[in-house]
Amino acid sequence: MAGNNGSMEVDDDNSPSTLISVSDGDTTVPSIAPIPAAVPSIAPIPTVPPPLVVNPLASLPGRPPVLKPPVSQNGEVKTVDSDSDHEDDKRATGGEYEISEESRLVRERQETAMQDLLMKRRAAALAVPTNDMAVRTRLRRLGEPITLFGEREMERRERLRMIMAKLDSEGQLEKLMKAHEEEEAAISAKAEDIEEDIEYPFYTEGPKELLDARIDIAKYSIVKATARLQRARRKRDDPDEDMDAEIDWALRQAGNLVLDCSEIGDDRPLSGCSFSRDGKLLATCSFSGVAKLWSMPRVSKVSALKGHTKRATDVTFSPVHDHLATASADRTAKLWSPDGSLLKTFEGHLDRLARIAFHPSGKYLGTTSFDKTWRLWDIDGGVELLLQEGHSRSVYGIAFHQDGSLVASCGLDALARVWDLRTGRSILSLEGHVKPVLGVSFSPNGYHLATGGEDNTCRIWDLRKKKSLYIIPAHSNLISQVKFEPQEGYYLVSSSYDMTAKVWSGRDFKPVKSLPGHEAKVTASDISEDGRYIATVSHDRTIKLWTAGNMEKENDMDLD
Repeated sequence: MAGNNGSMEVDDDNSPSTLISVSDGDTTVPSIAPIPAAVPSIAPIPTVPPPLVVNPLASLPGRPPVLKPPVSQNGEVKTVDSDSDHEDDKRATGGEYEISEESRLVRERQETAMQDLLMKRRAAALAVPTNDMAVRTRLRRLGEPITLFGEREMERRERLRMIMAKLDSEGQLEKLMKAHEEEEAAISAKAEDIEEDIEYPFYTEGPKELLDARIDIAKYSIVKATARLQRARRKRDDPDEDMDAEIDWALRQAGNLVLDCSEIGDDRPLSGCSFSRDGKLLATCSFSGVAKLWSMPRVSKVSALKGHTKRATDVTFSPVHDHLATASADRTAKLWSPDGSLLKTFEGHLDRLARIAFHPSGKYLGTTSFDKTWRLWDIDGGVELLLQEGHSRSVYGIAFHQDGSLVASCGLDALARVWDLRTGRSILSLEGHVKPVLGVSFSPNGYHLATGGEDNTCRIWDLRKKKSLYIIPAHSNLISQVKFEPQEGYYLVSSSYDMTAKVWSGRDFKPVKSLPGHEAKVTASDISEDGRYIATVSHDRTIKLWTAGNMEKENDMDLD
């Protein structure tokens, strides 16, 4: 209200608008109707500041509903009859929700993994047989294949475990229990018949000839071992016997060895040599397949033994008569008379032969071959008595014990094995060489064994202690053969591809003499029965005869 005229308009939601006019002087003011006493006067309205403008908050995204898969009850899928659940979902999400293909696959994988885990837990709680035959029997009774291609024992047992767990989860316990009861009944029936079904250890049944040969070898070896031990005791107890003096004399003779004769043996390289038991003949063989006999001591050719179709690999004389045997790459061994006539042919090896040796009794012949076996042959009957496996690679060297009870074999598997001929068992495996073993020899003392191989070393083994006594760094190339002096074993001769042969003391295995002279690999060597001569043959096609320098003088003095 101001000036001449004033007006005020009050707008209220519950009261009507009232107009008041005031006049000045001549202006007439109309009267205002009286306000009832019951209506209170209107209080002045305070001034309200304008409200602050607040930006509205963005609405939170709605959480997708968790869709529960239908729960199976007794094989029936539970379905929802009412639409209230769908309506609730629609209210929560504002529309229908579809599961993506990726989510469905993930959920299926999770369910499968959970089922596998439960199955493995169930399988781990089952008792499964550990014996492979029992596992096969239970698989057969459950109607499952007893084995699968390439399946091993542990895999077969695990397969049985999973089959049993599956049967258990499917509620087929009756079938499982029935199989178990049948298995227990079979075991009990077998226990009742155990007296009738006697189980024997596994062995390869041999012919009756082999049994007779084992008995003969046992009788022979007892006599020979008794004589050897009596001689050793006599030398030990006899005050007139001076062992050290005998050894010193033998080593002096070996130290005086000189080249006595050199002869061309063949047009092809020579591969083996052997003295006869009386030392009057020397046999050699070569790559031409021909074996030759030479008279001693002048090394004059006596005869040639032709019969092999491929190279000859070894030759050896019998210890009891003048027969000799040869081995060849044509997979055969042959027995010859001194006049050159063929007596027997031994066939049976599947690959080329290497070394051969006669049994001390002269009744049996041992052969080695690249077919990973060595074989024992009957000389009189010409039949194979024993086919012996045991080496993982080719068998190369062979040697018989002086008593005849043991035989040693060596091969390209870097092993030497000692076999008992009386029982057929492998009684000792000599491990130490790091490369193929090519030569082996028993000492006449009965308890030392020498081996030589491609690692350029010669090892001396003690059969009593079953270990290596000496490791001799003998040559600068592979050792092709080793031989003990045949009478007492006072010294050892080794031949090598370094074109030399060497003599070693049998007492402490120190070097005694080196025998150079060959111009190529020395393939074999031998010592005469009386120890007077050492013969070596080589790829240079020559035979070299070594003898003590003062031996001829001593013989002349004896004659005088």
